[in-house]
Amino acid sequence: MTSITAPSYDGKGLVNLIAHIEQRATGNSFAAGLDDDIAALMPTGETTVLVLFDGLGSHQLDHPRGRALATAHVGDIDAPFPTTTTVSLATIATGLPPVGHGLIAYQLWNPQVGAVVNTIHMTTMWGEAIDQDHRSFLPRPNLWERMSSAGVEPVAIQPDHFDRTPLTLSLYRGAMFLPYGSLDDAVDRTLEAASEPNRLVFLYVPHVDFAAHLSGQDSQAYTVAIGAANDLWQRLVSELPSDVALIATADHGHMDVDEAHKVRLTSAQHEGRTLYGDARALFVKGDGATLQRDLPAVWVPYEEISSLWGPDPRHETFEERRPDGVLFPHDGYAIFHRRSNDRLIGHHGGLSDRERLIPLLVRR
Repeated sequence: MTSITAPSYDGKGLVNLIAHIEQRATGNSFAAGLDDDIAALMPTGETTVLVLFDGLGSHQLDHPRGRALATAHVGDIDAPFPTTTTVSLATIATGLPPVGHGLIAYQLWNPQVGAVVNTIHMTTMWGEAIDQDHRSFLPRPNLWERMSSAGVEPVAIQPDHFDRTPLTLSLYRGAMFLPYGSLDDAVDRTLEAASEPNRLVFLYVPHVDFAAHLSGQDSQAYTVAIGAANDLWQRLVSELPSDVALIATADHGHMDVDEAHKVRLTSAQHEGRTLYGDARALFVKGDGATLQRDLPAVWVPYEEISSLWGPDPRHETFEERRPDGVLFPHDGYAIFHRRSNDRLIGHHGGLSDRERLIPLLVRR
């Protein structure tokens, strides 16, 4: 069985959470805000702290080490499509759905360089740097620039090895960048940044995603990562001033895929096709219908799913970057092209509830 539920962009999606925050701070936004019933649950304050727990889907909040996170859970929203980190981070950085910001996949066909690009590293799939102005990769003005223009200072608090990377240059143009080395350091920097009024502080926490990818959700490493995220949240809840609005969410959830359900495409299956996207949502330029015949997947042509990337207006490169269709593997399966990482256990990118539904957490 293949689960394909279109994400919300009209009140119950990540883009609407960002629009809600921007509307509260500036009075304007590019997207619709949250539905009224969800918006009523959101805290207010002169400064807002938004925490992004990478890879923490709503279904993962039942872990025994995540009790504080579960207590803060007030509802669910949808990650944009495909349900992967760089797509969601670009939505946060711009306040736009993927169709509008143009970063429409983790592995992205980039016609400007004539190759599929790994958008985490901003390299070709074989590791070559690409000739691209990373600071201009996403539309202007982005969220941080709009906030600054309205008198709200944006602060991005990120792991120190992200400092000045191509993806950071793309995502955080216009924000004050503060690196951290440990999660205790991350909390300290967040507390300090949030001590000033009229700020939007964005804290990114990758630990759950890293553990889920490498070790799976039944591992000790994953338990440790959930516990670390839980402890960070508890510190923020208890130590941030009461007049600071504290909100958290995620960029996607995770689905474990065992070795028996990993499908590796043959050389013949690559012929005449450009394959990109993600192992849980494989983008195809070329004939996907024939490719699907021997695979545990559903082929859906672009014309039937054009709305999955969100409503118009479209980024100027969208038509060139988008696939002719998407292969959605059955639940529990992943499909790998020749340059995919098939060693991981945790995967995402598809539209099952486990991948799409992300939590809204607030300080009660």
